[in-house]
Amino acid sequence: MKHGILLHEPKDDVGVAVADLKKGSSIGAVTLEGKRAGSVKLLNNVPLGHKVAMRDIARDQPVIKYGRAVGKAVQPISRGAHVHTHNVKSLRWSL
Repeated sequence: MKHGILLHEPKDDVGVAVADLKKGSSIGAVTLEGKRAGSVKLLNNVPLGHKVAMRDIARDQPVIKYGRAVGKAVQPISRGAHVHTHNVKSLRWSL
């Protein structure tokens, strides 16, 4: 199993695809320091640079990336799912 997901912080809910990832593949994740951080079986195709759920995230729960909340789930997100604007509302411009 190759790694194709990068976690900015070990406890992040989502990791970043470092290549185009294919549905059904089991993909390993590593931290910025290169430490293994588990693996997930992909539920969707995930394009380069997009996020992958490393654990189940309930609706209305914060989505953690960089060790902090970057968005809120607008629907339940399953482990291995593509995480993007269709299932997360960004907190970037929230006041």
